[in-house]
Amino acid sequence: MEFRKINRKLFDSYNTVLMIITLSLVLLTPVIMLIILGYKSGAILEDQSIWKLLFTTAWEPNRGNFGFMSFLMGSVSVTILSLLIAGPVCLLTAIYLTQYAGERLVRIMQPVIDILAGIPSVVYGVWGILVIVPFISEIIAPWFNVQTTGYNLLTASIVLAVMIIPFILNILIEIFRAIPVELTEATLSLGATRWEVIKHVLVRKAKSGIISAFGLGVSRAFGETIAVLMVAGNVARIPNGLFDPVYPLPALIANNYGEMMSIRLYDSALMMSALILFSVILIFNFFSRVSIYRIERNL
Repeated sequence: MEFRKINRKLFDSYNTVLMIITLSLVLLTPVIMLIILGYKSGAILEDQSIWKLLFTTAWEPNRGNFGFMSFLMGSVSVTILSLLIAGPVCLLTAIYLTQYAGERLVRIMQPVIDILAGIPSVVYGVWGILVIVPFISEIIAPWFNVQTTGYNLLTASIVLAVMIIPFILNILIEIFRAIPVELTEATLSLGATRWEVIKHVLVRKAKSGIISAFGLGVSRAFGETIAVLMVAGNVARIPNGLFDPVYPLPALIANNYGEMMSIRLYDSALMMSALILFSVILIFNFFSRVSIYRIERNL
């Protein structure tokens, strides 16, 4: 009996140590990534100031000019516009599926959302080339008296919005489902309409979760590579309108990294772009968490 008790204690200690090790690996992974990217970016930081790298637009590797501003603005503009397209669609769809739709429609929609989430990004890119590019160049742009090839900011944002919709939508659906039914029924019993319940109770109760869902969607959109690369136009300049081509940071890395590893300064510049991408996502998630904490504290 005593032997079994000792074995249970040893087994429990073993599982505890194993869980601590796995937790440490998860926590250390982003730190290790940040350290490695910082080390690999050392050469370009020694050669040029961080101010020049971040706030100039000249990208001329042959002359030693590595301005990331146009790429950073390309990533930011595509991400923001895609979220402006996807955000209302996801929020209203999640509300309808959880508050109005019948069980049959929900059972049909759930696998459709999962399928959309599982489609490879390159397929979305091909779909964008075959459908969205000609739609923008032949139908939308002529309305504004603009001539464009269709490979531009608007096209990239639409494709990216379609990609992140199932990702955000799945999270929002779970968030609204987690709100107690009794809360809704109590508000309805006081004479409130269904929309008043949604507007003043459900959305307010789920506000922190909605911010989390949109924050994760932005992180996913900001780092998306292949689909955006295929339809963005990839011209290194700050876009002045929806029909201008853009060149996001992930596309810069994907287009150039493999063949430029032998050029020390160029390789370091590409690692710097990855560091910028990583840092922007970290900063955005930090401020998202701060906003969520403040909202939860005030509820």
